[in-house]
Amino acid sequence: MFVDSHCHLDRLDLGAHDGDLNAVLDTARERNVRQFLAIAVTLEDVPGLAALAREHVDVAIAAGLHPLQRVDSEPDVAAIKACAERHAAVAIGETGLDYHYQDVSQATQRARFANHLIAARELELPVVVHTREAREDTLALIRRHTDPAVGGVLHCFTEELDMAREAVRHGFYISLSGIVTFRDADTVRELARRIPLDRLLIETDSPYLAPVPHRGRANEPQWVVEVAECIAAERGISVDEVAMQTTANFYRLFRGAVPQAPEDVRQTLAEARMIGADGQAV
Repeated sequence: MFVDSHCHLDRLDLGAHDGDLNAVLDTARERNVRQFLAIAVTLEDVPGLAALAREHVDVAIAAGLHPLQRVDSEPDVAAIKACAERHAAVAIGETGLDYHYQDVSQATQRARFANHLIAARELELPVVVHTREAREDTLALIRRHTDPAVGGVLHCFTEELDMAREAVRHGFYISLSGIVTFRDADTVRELARRIPLDRLLIETDSPYLAPVPHRGRANEPQWVVEVAECIAAERGISVDEVAMQTTANFYRLFRGAVPQAPEDVRQTLAEARMIGADGQAV
């Protein structure tokens, strides 16, 4: 089975599925994608995502404010925590730093990121981190504010291997998206080969960054399979091995998603000793 560890279900292009999100998810399920983590980019998105999670047992959610989203009032730690708790989020995010664009000042981004990291630490939830051209500040804030025992994930990662290794040392996972399939993405394919498999996650970041051979189309959760296939080819291992290990990694990191997983998925996890008799990740 596969997990799409980062998708924006409230922003999908539903045109190819007659406007029906259920059809999008069913298409993914037919390819054995059995868990979806729906990511908020504003706190105002979270109630809608929570409603989706109530409708679909295989959808979990993360609550946060994207570093490039402009808002009238910056949420403090208490507001982030309250939103996550109220809507049963299993993670805090998407948060982080993006210095490639100037939509939000770097100083504001750093303060916002710190608030999210503190909220995640206090709630003992993993954090979903967006980072671009902000290596030193991202790592400095992670070191300062996160608990390595809880950790998080650097999602849609495209930076250098040494940054990934430093994040892993601090309890983080590295998630690769459809970018790994792009012709000019040699750096990302090196990451696919060299990051320990027990620290990798896979994602679509849909509706963005559709993988080859679907480039130019709106991305969908079903195409996380293509990400897994590319990683398997780069590492010279089976797709099944990538699927099972990244699934195990997902549930170890996002422990709150385990009770929400479908019964047959939890049974598979138990048989593979990925969760204990109490239903919690091990």
